[in-house]
Amino acid sequence: YCVEFRTESLSHHCALETRSYARWMQYLREGHTVCVACQPPAMNADTQRCSGDGHNADGDEILYWEAIGNSQCQGTWKKIRQLEHCSCPLVHSFIFT
Repeated sequence: YCVEFRTESLSHHCALETRSYARWMQYLREGHTVCVACQPPAMNADTQRCSGDGHNADGDEILYWEAIGNSQCQGTWKKIRQLEHCSCPLVHSFIFT
């Protein structure tokens, strides 16, 4: 499954990322909708959920995220909805880890 979030805030460290494999961080923006897929091995075998997916969160709850590979690139987002069948666009798509 996938979860759509609206990015509420992010640290300035995301825009400073220059390593080629992590340049995607430069394109994160407040107010953008991002789509995050929950796949094995991030998925818990018992609950069939990914940690941090906002399962019990309502639309006004602030949730926290951190980019893998640059722990200083972090921020907050709000859950918009969960999609059972992922149709994430190629841009602004991520995977829970």
